[in-house]
Amino acid sequence: MKKLMMSISSAITLAVTHPAAIRAQQFFDHVCPSFWWTGMKWSRVQILFHAEENLQLAQVSTRYPGVKILQVHHVENPHYLFVDLQIEPDAKPGDIPLLFKITERRHLVYPYHLYPRNPDDGKTRALGVNSRDFIYLLMPDRFANGDTLNDRVAGMLDQSLNRDSLTARHGGDLQGVIDHLDYLKDLGVTAIWMTPVLENNEAHASYHGYAFTDHYRVDPRLGTNALYKKLVEQAHQMGLKVIQDIVLNHVGEQHWFVRDLPMKDWLHQWPRYTNTSYRESPLFDPYASSSDKKQMSDGWFTPFMPDLNQRNPYLANYLIQNAIWWVEYAGVDAFRIDTYIYCDLNFMNQFNAALLREFPHLHLFGETWVHGVLPQAYFVRNKLNMPFQSNLPGVCDFQWCFAVQHAFTEKNGWTSGIVEPYLTLAQDFVYQDPMKNVIFLDNHDMSRIYSVVGQDIRKFESAFTLLLTSRGIPQMYYGDEILMKGISAPDGLVRKDFPGGWPGDTVNKFSDAGRTETENIAFHFIQNLAHFRQQSEALREGKLMQYVPEGNVYVYFRYTAHESIMVAINGNDDTVSVSTNRFAESLHGYKKAFDVLHHQMIEDISRFHLPPYGSLVWQLKP
Repeated sequence: MKKLMMSISSAITLAVTHPAAIRAQQFFDHVCPSFWWTGMKWSRVQILFHAEENLQLAQVSTRYPGVKILQVHHVENPHYLFVDLQIEPDAKPGDIPLLFKITERRHLVYPYHLYPRNPDDGKTRALGVNSRDFIYLLMPDRFANGDTLNDRVAGMLDQSLNRDSLTARHGGDLQGVIDHLDYLKDLGVTAIWMTPVLENNEAHASYHGYAFTDHYRVDPRLGTNALYKKLVEQAHQMGLKVIQDIVLNHVGEQHWFVRDLPMKDWLHQWPRYTNTSYRESPLFDPYASSSDKKQMSDGWFTPFMPDLNQRNPYLANYLIQNAIWWVEYAGVDAFRIDTYIYCDLNFMNQFNAALLREFPHLHLFGETWVHGVLPQAYFVRNKLNMPFQSNLPGVCDFQWCFAVQHAFTEKNGWTSGIVEPYLTLAQDFVYQDPMKNVIFLDNHDMSRIYSVVGQDIRKFESAFTLLLTSRGIPQMYYGDEILMKGISAPDGLVRKDFPGGWPGDTVNKFSDAGRTETENIAFHFIQNLAHFRQQSEALREGKLMQYVPEGNVYVYFRYTAHESIMVAINGNDDTVSVSTNRFAESLHGYKKAFDVLHHQMIEDISRFHLPPYGSLVWQLKP
């Protein structure tokens, strides 16, 4: 047996060091995924090979212990070949010599590498995010420029570099994020969500990241694959998690496989350009027409973002394998799934199941920008009796966001104003687990919360009190902690540079000294509550009991068997004094409290006073 293994090893070494192997690596311009791992649950890997030459007659074979070729697929475009590999549990890491017979006279050997699977899945990588976390959303191009040498990259279509432009690239990168991990840790953040970091080789407005042109390559103006992996590793060492923003609905028009489609139905094709309706209701409307459903799901998001047809089984495999690849390669902890509701929902169930089977601790949450709790619940695990049942664990909770914004911008009424957060959470009965929803006040597509509340620091602080004490997974947008302003018309106005992130910036708001007095008030308010939340079992994972707002004052409690937190929000423009007799059910056994926002003991909790639009957070004491 030992001699046999030595013989096989010698044969493999000969194959991959043979000139034919070197020619094969040059022959194929794309191999996706470029490598795989042993010991994966996704053990049937479909490898896409692309070359500028004709592969229509190509045959593929291999001899490698524990690996066999199940099928070779020739498709419409002769530049493509799909090869199904079965990797058995006993397969060992190494180079699999894939023998390509292109023509009778042309033979190539491609060394397809198998790595050993990372042994610490779920312990130090692929950790997931949950209600114990506090997410910080940032745009790498607009956060900090840690490496000025990659501001422009030769050969890329977008050569802009103009920080005064809303749509040009500004030079922020992954190194800039790495350089400020200490800042995020100090703020009280526990997870970082970056807008997409993959290559966007588009001619214009390539900074935002949502138009992929290569699924397996970090955009070189942001860094490299290795640097992205380093960022994740360094974040994990500091107790910070990393969320990858993934786009499954569409790509950029310059994506290499769009410029040379594998097959016609790789994209949603229409006789003439058809935009999505952006209306989700036909997807669950029992009276909807088929044409409305089709336009919603198959229409293009924009004319510049070709819409992917996930019902194509080759594309479905490509997207699932790509996501698995990034988790195993870089160790990311969660995926935020862009434009979730525009994807084929049956495919999304397939995608979610495959990712969670491979990485049980991973968290998946989708962008579900809809209007209404019931429409939002349709796209996540719910308790609704519907023909379609989603298996998505969580969503970006836009309904909670809208409710909190309205609480401080709309006139108080029976269903408006400060009562809206209460009414929204009262509908949580439709979700399987609302604690897995990501709650937020604003994001990269919305007006900034400080502008939404009319630059009123009182309303701003109360909004953040709600964010950091409510149910779910809180997420904030970069720069909110320093009162960055902006109305999303256009989007670039809410995507400005973080002052101090660029060499030569005249002010540095990453430090107390660089911030104004009001900015420091906002920063330390968030910092104080975020750090308290990290130590509070009740805020991180406790149950919620809320009381119907009276007198435009919203009161609720987060509690466990060991801790109880009382929160009150004043939705009035004048001071209120409120007796706590009504909350006896939640206050039983408690006589005093620690005032979290002001760091003082409250000896008498029979009544509380709140200034206009003020808030309180009390840690109750016996």
